Amino acid sequence: MKTSSLKDNRRSFLKGSLALGGIALLNPQKALAAATEKEEGFKVIAGPYLQTNFGNSISILWITNKNAASWVTYGTAADDLNLKAFGKSELGLKPAGRINCVTLTNLRPGATYYYKIASKEIKDFQPYKLTYGEELSGNTEQFINTDTAKDSVSFVMLNDIHDRPQSIPHLLNLDKGHQRDFVFFNGDVFDYQTDEQQIIDHMLQPCDLFARSLPFVYVRGNHETRGKFARDFSSYFHHVGHTAFTLGPVRFVILDTGEDKEDTHPVYAGIVDFDTYRLEQAQWLEQEISSKAFKNAPFRIVMMHIPPRYSGDAHGAVHCTQVFEPLLNKGKVDLVLSGHTHRYKVHPPDKNGNHYPIIIGGGPRDGSRTITQVAASKKEISVRMLDDSGKEVGSYLVTRR
Repeated sequence: MKTSSLKDNRRSFLKGSLALGGIALLNPQKALAAATEKEEGFKVIAGPYLQTNFGNSISILWITNKNAASWVTYGTAADDLNLKAFGKSELGLKPAGRINCVTLTNLRPGATYYYKIASKEIKDFQPYKLTYGEELSGNTEQFINTDTAKDSVSFVMLNDIHDRPQSIPHLLNLDKGHQRDFVFFNGDVFDYQTDEQQIIDHMLQPCDLFARSLPFVYVRGNHETRGKFARDFSSYFHHVGHTAFTLGPVRFVILDTGEDKEDTHPVYAGIVDFDTYRLEQAQWLEQEISSKAFKNAPFRIVMMHIPPRYSGDAHGAVHCTQVFEPLLNKGKVDLVLSGHTHRYKVHPPDKNGNHYPIIIGGGPRDGSRTITQVAASKKEISVRMLDDSGKEVGSYLVTRR
């Protein structure tokens, strides 16, 4: 029995060695990746980071290097995380992947919450047997659940970073000392979408400066629609398309302006349809400006990457003017915040075009980068734009009509 066992083990070893050797000869990189993955311990590779559409809920996201079952424990005291939440079930199935998203709901307005992420590695996923591995737990973090009925709101906007991750902490440090409700990324944080590591290195890790305790809101720019990973991009964020929410005295409307090239451009090889997408958003916007939430708000701010005017004659920019500007005028929008042109500028209202001010943030290069600070009360909206040296390069004051 003992000899037979040794022979079996030797055969298994030789068989495994030959198989590994064959893989290595045929594809050395694949073999190295397989060996590395086998040796690498279970860990969190990005996050946690907060996302929200407000409304007394917040989403906590993090990425693990291997598939996992994950949850969040939380509560209103750091030493008593007595509540537990899991990711949203789809068709009765709880999430069991690498991108973890747990949304906490029914939160108390204005309350401080403490939370801790947890993940349990899924080592083997058979039809009738799931084998768990290591369980890990994060540090205790905290956030304030913003009261949507508050009298004022304050946030900053960054735009057109273009794969320069060092710009995120640099610009945010210019705003140090201010208490904000959220950070808004108005598109083109990337040049194009390559893979997950790019998203982690060029956005999620720089956002670790604040994102464990302060949420960010994100809308795509035209560059986020490009590249082989563009269709996976939205999985890493709670929301990146068009939406609307009320916070304090402001009704916020976010539009996803899509690509600036025509849909028939050869670089897209016939697999995009942004014209239809913009028209669908225009129908949605028509309903939004007729809603009580929009009409009753003291102020209405629209945030869109490609501005509804002043961005050249490329097809997407012209189409944005055609489909959105009449509705923004009809809805008596108070302010539009944009990017895209790489030239910071304050455009006042124009009775022959935009009936509202348009603030356009700067570009990615040193000297042209900007951070836009916005504060709104029930009486006014104050906008202040700083360049990357901290110098004010634009401002505007909107008073209630």
